[in-house]
Amino acid sequence: MRNGFRIAIASGKGGTGKTTIATNLAKAAAERGAAVKYVDCDVEEPNGHIFLKPEIENTKDVTVCVPQVDKDKCSGCGKCGEVCQYGAIVHLGQKNVLTFENLCHSCGGCRLLCPEQAIKYKQIKIGQLESGKSGRVDFIHGVLSIGNVRSVSLIRQLKQTADSEGLVILDVPPGTSCPVVESLKEADFVLLVTEPTPFGLHDLRCAVELVRKMGLELGVIINRDGCGDDKVEQYCTEEGIEILMRIKDDRRIAEAYSVGKMAIDVLPDYERKFADLYESVSKRL
Repeated sequence: MRNGFRIAIASGKGGTGKTTIATNLAKAAAERGAAVKYVDCDVEEPNGHIFLKPEIENTKDVTVCVPQVDKDKCSGCGKCGEVCQYGAIVHLGQKNVLTFENLCHSCGGCRLLCPEQAIKYKQIKIGQLESGKSGRVDFIHGVLSIGNVRSVSLIRQLKQTADSEGLVILDVPPGTSCPVVESLKEADFVLLVTEPTPFGLHDLRCAVELVRKMGLELGVIINRDGCGDDKVEQYCTEEGIEILMRIKDDRRIAEAYSVGKMAIDVLPDYERKFADLYESVSKRL
């Protein structure tokens, strides 16, 4: 595989086994000699560290800028409130301007349009980035501060720290919301993890629609294969989506997951399967 490829592991819903796929793929690829960086973009509830068990070597606070209004300079024109699409700064008449830091997206529009230059920025902490090593895998994840809602901003800074050398595996948050879109940006290939159930099929459809609208290549992994029906397989056939891997509904995998163990460590056959998955995707890239 040439340098600088990003593989995103995503799912339309939570609980499909996305992190299981991401962590095992990272370790299997590293064992094959690839330079691998695992990036856990699920900053609201990161759990890749439970399985990779990295030695955290660096911790960095992440901050964003939010506006502060100098009422001595403010003329009460209200242009700041007019440009803000999120209601983070509101003009209530005369020089009465309120700011709501949790709603701010740090776009800078209010400051740019203020004719009196009455707006300055202050930095507030939104979370942390923690990085280290897990064997041959470089590890990094983001941890959103409790009560904070700026997951997109944290994910953006998290991805910027993942250099373009080697293979970058992005463990994407579940669903199809804004944090997912931010995590998928600039991915070279997307592995959508699903399960053969009506819920799995419904959310897979949503995820496929999103990935295709973003113009990204994709493949599907069916987890807990054999526990439901064949409608997911029928859907993939109809849509021309390749099923790149199947993971049987195996109690041993569930038991390993429940105690934070890797599937490839407990079941040696899966080391080859994940290595084959890595090779299969690398050929496409």
